[in-house]
Amino acid sequence: MNNHPGYILRLKIYQPQAHYRIPFTYQRRHTYPLPPYSTVIGFLCNLLGFDGLPAEHEDLKKIKISIAGRFESKTTEYIWFRNLSKEAHLKRFGSIANRSFAGHVEHIGGQSPVLIDVLNNVYLLVHLAHEKESFLKEIHSLIENPVRRLEILHLGRAEDWVVIDSLSSVFPISHLIIKREDADFKHFFWIPEKIYRPNLYENISDFEEMEGLQYKLPTFWTVEDY
Repeated sequence: MNNHPGYILRLKIYQPQAHYRIPFTYQRRHTYPLPPYSTVIGFLCNLLGFDGLPAEHEDLKKIKISIAGRFESKTTEYIWFRNLSKEAHLKRFGSIANRSFAGHVEHIGGQSPVLIDVLNNVYLLVHLAHEKESFLKEIHSLIENPVRRLEILHLGRAEDWVVIDSLSSVFPISHLIIKREDADFKHFFWIPEKIYRPNLYENISDFEEMEGLQYKLPTFWTVEDY
C-alpha cells in the first residue's frame, strides 16, 4: 500500500442456502461457517467479468477482505453424484452398450450417494479495502448493475445465489475506528494470523491469545479456462 491508507466498501449479503465446501471432504461434504477468501475473490471475478487474467487482475490481487457472518441452521442433504467415466459405467451396467439396470433404463455412468452440509438463511458482512478508490467504485457500480457478470452472482455452489441487502458508498479507511473489543457478537469471523491495518495503525496482532477453531483456508487463486 502507498502512504494513503486506502478506502473501504461494505456490503451485506443474504443467502437462502449456501455450502462453502471444505476441501478433501467427499462422501460427507462439510462446509465452512463462512465463505473462505478464495470464494469471495471468485465472486468478484464473476462480478468483474474476469474469464482469464486481464491486466486489471493486478488490482484484484491487492484487495484486502474482511468476512463475518451468521446462519440460522444447518441441514444435511442426501443426493446422488453421477460419475460419467467409462469405468463407472461398466461397474454399474457391465457393458458399454447397456443402460438398463433392474429393468429400468438409466443415464450413462455410475452414481454414488453423497451427504452435503448446507447452511440456511446466511447473513454475511463483507468489507473490501483497496488503495484505489476507483477500483472499489467500479465494484460498487457492478454490484448495482452487474452487466459484466459471467453468470448469476453466487457464493459457494452455483445455486447458492446472493441477495445484496445493503451496499455502502466507498469511504476512506481513516473514517473507521479499529480496535479490539471482546464480546459475543453472535457472528463468525475469519481472523487471519497477520491482520492488515492501514498505516495510521500499528501493524501488530495478538493472534496467539485469541480463542477459536483454527482452519487452513484456501486463499491463493488463479483464473483459467472459465
